[in-house]
Formats: sequence, structure tokens, C-alpha cells
Amino acid sequence: MMRKFIFATVFALGSTTAIHAGGLMTNTNYHIAFDRMFARGATSEIDAVFSNPAGLAWGHEGLQLSLNFQKPWQRRNIELNGKTYEGVASAPIVPALFAAYKKDRIALSGMIGIVGSGGFVEYSEGVPMFNVLMQGMLAANGITPDQYTLDSEMKGKQYIYGGQFNFTYKFLDCLSAAVGIRANYYDGYYRGHVIAKNHPQLGELAKLLLDVDQKGWGLTPIISLNFHQGPLTLSARYEFRTKLNPKNDTNILEAGLGDATIAALVAADPQGAQAKLGALHAQLSGYTTPYQDGERTRYDMPALLAIAAGYEFSPKFRAALEYHFFDDKNAKMAGDRQNELTHGTHEILAGVEYDINEKFTVSCGGQRTDYGLSDGYQQDTSFACDSYSVGLGGAWNINEKMRLNVSYFCSLYSDYQKQASYGLETFSRTNHVIGVGLDYKF
Repeated sequence: MMRKFIFATVFALGSTTAIHAGGLMTNTNYHIAFDRMFARGATSEIDAVFSNPAGLAWGHEGLQLSLNFQKPWQRRNIELNGKTYEGVASAPIVPALFAAYKKDRIALSGMIGIVGSGGFVEYSEGVPMFNVLMQGMLAANGITPDQYTLDSEMKGKQYIYGGQFNFTYKFLDCLSAAVGIRANYYDGYYRGHVIAKNHPQLGELAKLLLDVDQKGWGLTPIISLNFHQGPLTLSARYEFRTKLNPKNDTNILEAGLGDATIAALVAADPQGAQAKLGALHAQLSGYTTPYQDGERTRYDMPALLAIAAGYEFSPKFRAALEYHFFDDKNAKMAGDRQNELTHGTHEILAGVEYDINEKFTVSCGGQRTDYGLSDGYQQDTSFACDSYSVGLGGAWNINEKMRLNVSYFCSLYSDYQKQASYGLETFSRTNHVIGVGLDYKF
């Protein structure tokens, strides 16, 4: 039981911090054009640096840059027996920078941004499983819930920063290809405590104290193809699995019975208590070994296949349809949780864009995300919910060189119910993002 307690605390918080559109570990919303349209896999504009590198062969001749800022808000709540445990996830303004240079049949491009997760989460009252697991350890030592109070708080941070470079070449007038590489840097921390204090002295009966930093990096090879003829564009992009194996920098990791509990056990049965405490210490030492300083944990970013089709119905009206598959079941996760998924993530995206005139463009889009969730995958500290996302926004061509993009999107999540050993839990989420960006062509 203590092993599950520590495991869930140290590592599962990682994926709760994610605030993004995309898979369980991968972001796809870097450019504001995505937020206002979603299906951008067939574009040849500056956001193609990520969504369709091969498409840049039909992009702007010369140099172009784009700077984007997004602000997300999210909540992740757990309801158990009428009580709601609120998880507040937040992030500062999230930037992304794009650059591309095209000359004749060749294009060079790159981007930097937060490519996975990106934010913080905090449960100011802890989560249900922590209370139940602590009660179980105390009950095993003859201590009932009416004899103590619980002080619990958990929070975590997770960012995966990425820098990507692409080389694009147009082989034929209708066909191009691109190869790329992205360097990913993982930076996260997990902090919290669960302390049981007895009445009325408020001495510590049992505790878990946690302060762990994790850092690591990995590389993502990327290949893409683009077919463009007349009003039709077809594209495909494949990102290989990224192995991320962050290393622990453990500042605090303490778990066990408090002095008050030990004193009571020794007073009641000196001979038996010593043997019992020795066995508990050995057990806890074995359980905490994987989480000690210098140990590593897998947070792979899964392979991604993206296929898109775009069609220009008129010089003013464009539409696109796109499909994403994240191969989560073949990406290593902490505790091999990928084995609990029923399938990898499937996403369907669609969007339309209309030029009102030479100055103004409006667009909207939608996305359906199906993670292949199961009860075995869902944890209080790390859960996901399938969703529908909708976005809208517009662009203002300030002049021939400069374009301003604005957007808003939200995700409408399906609640997930799980019958845990301690009751029926309902997991729910909300997510809202606003964005603004500036594109500039030289």
C-alpha cells in the first residue's frame, strides 16, 4: 500500500500539469492559427514549420518570422462521496517562435516552444487516494480515523521545451519532402506532504514528505511529405518516439510512522514493536529505492502520425480535414501505465477559413480526442478525459508584411467515472485558451 502511495505521489503528478491540445504527452497548439482553425496539417504558411514542414516549399519566398503567445486556464476536479477535490492547473503566458527561409525549391525552418505539457497543478487539500492510503497504513498499526486529522497538499510542474529544425526540398512541381529533428528538454518537479496528526497533542502519527526535481532530454526525428496541385493539398507527417528518461534530484523523501506512533507501539509491546518497526523500515527502504536521488523514470513522447487534406474552394474560402494517431501504447510511461490504455490516442480535426477582404480573415475549427482510457490507467493524481474542442478567431493583415492573429478555444470534456475500492469517483476537467500572435514577412 505504501508503495502505491509513494509511486502515485512522486511520478503520476507529471501528466496532470499538461495544458494543451494534442496527445497525453505532446502539444500541438503552438501557433495561433491552430487555435482558431485546428486542422493546419495542409498549410504552407509559417505555422507549417511544425504542422507541415514539407508544405513550406509552397510558402513565402524569402524570410518570415512568427511570435505567438497563449494563456491557458484549466481545472482538474475529483468528486468522491459528495466532496470535490479541486485541482487548479495554470501556466504563465506560453510563447512560441517560428522562422522559415525559402529560396526556389529549398526551405530551411525552425521553431522553439513548449512541445509537451507546460504548466503547474496544485491540490490544496490533496486527493482522495492519499487519505485512504494513509488511513490504511495507520489502521495496520491499530490507529483509527477518529484519532487523527490529515494535512495533505500536492503540487507539480512539468515542461518539455523543444527546439526544432527542418530541411524542405521540392522534388517535383507537385511533390515535396522534409526531414527534421527536435531536441526536447524535460523540466519538472513534484512537491507535497501528507501528515497524520493525533488528537489532542497533534503529534505526527505518520507522514510522507516529498520534494523531487526531474530533468532529462531526448531527440525526435521527423519526416513529412506534401502533395499540392491546383486547389488540393495532401500531406503526411511522422514524428518518431522520443525517449525521455529524466533523472531524480531528490531533496526530500521521507515516509513512515511518526515519533508518536512509534512511542505508543514501543510502550505497548517493546519486544514486538522493535521487530515490527524493523520490518516496516526494511519494507519502506525497498519501496522508496526507485525514487531516490539519481534514479530515472520514463516519460516518452509517443510516435505521432498526422495525415491531412486541404482544399481551396475559392480564392477566399478554404477547408481542411486532419487525423492524428499518437502511439501511446508503445511509449514508456512511469510504472508502465501505457499497458493500461486500450489503444493509442485518435484525433480528428476539421477547420474552415474565409477571407472577408484583403485585410481580414476569420476561421473556426473543431477537434475530437479519444485517448483509449481505462480504469487501470486513471489515477487521482494523473487522469485524462476524452474531449471535443472548438476554436475560433481571425487574422488582420496590417500591411503587406505583417499579420496579427487572435484566437480562443475551449475543450469540452466527458466526465470519467471509476469505481475505486473506496467509492465511486468522478473525474472532470475544464480548459480555456486565448492567444495572440504576429507574423512578419521580409
